[in-house]
Amino acid sequence: MTAGQRPRLLLLHAHPDDESIMTGGVIARYLAEGVDVRVVTFTLGEEGEVIGDRWARLVADGGADQLGGFRISELDAALRALAPDTASAPQPRFLGGAGRWRDSGMAGTPSAEHPRALFQAAQADLVAALCAEIADFEPHVVVTYDEAGTYGHPDHRRVHSVSVAAIAESTAQTGYPLKVYESVTARSVLNAGLDAVAEIPEGWRMPEPGELPSYPDDMITTAVDVTAVLDRKVAALAAHATQVTIAPSRAEYALSNLIAQPVLPVEHFIRTDEGSRADTSDGVERDLFEGLR
Repeated sequence: MTAGQRPRLLLLHAHPDDESIMTGGVIARYLAEGVDVRVVTFTLGEEGEVIGDRWARLVADGGADQLGGFRISELDAALRALAPDTASAPQPRFLGGAGRWRDSGMAGTPSAEHPRALFQAAQADLVAALCAEIADFEPHVVVTYDEAGTYGHPDHRRVHSVSVAAIAESTAQTGYPLKVYESVTARSVLNAGLDAVAEIPEGWRMPEPGELPSYPDDMITTAVDVTAVLDRKVAALAAHATQVTIAPSRAEYALSNLIAQPVLPVEHFIRTDEGSRADTSDGVERDLFEGLR
């Protein structure tokens, strides 16, 4: 990154709400720092499980199949919530254009067999579309998912495989190196967040030990403090009201499964490009742009 150049951060996600759940803090932090942030979502999230009755008939299975379009508006509201008052919010972007590929749902469900499902898409088509995004934006840093797709969702795993292939192809074509991170959760911080939960809403439950995905601390390469923008992350989560419920404490949230999850003040990553671990006492970076500015 040349002196005076505006840093560029590209985040890749499977469905609307993933950006706020997994990386809402870094989006808000880097927007506040003046970074050019682009969020590319691979599907509209058509197969999401709607919370409550108000929008229940928008669902795909036995409903109006209008949920995907509605979730575009939720994503737009979430990105606006993450942006500081002094800056423009990123506009929702979808791989290949809105509606090009469809939410696959969970493995083994009929939705995974839909001809437009991301699960069914040709790898070459997905890679080409992502390469075009990378060429257009020329990011310095890319954030994607781990090989497990966070919790095993087929679309998350597809985002990972497409990201790996597209980043390799783009780097080979341009010779321009990228810092690449996988969004994960550190086990100790997750456990501390759960231990701090004082009360949860009626009907919610605490997760069983190991039920929420996390990584041992010694695998974490990067920990970004997002305490200063935590209120924006909570507001972004609340914008995805068909999918996310915020506890009255504003310190926990739950998806349709009503399992309580803490809103963590630090977001964690594993760096996967060829860069070395940070030159710090614990070998952990504190900034996705460390070494670039």
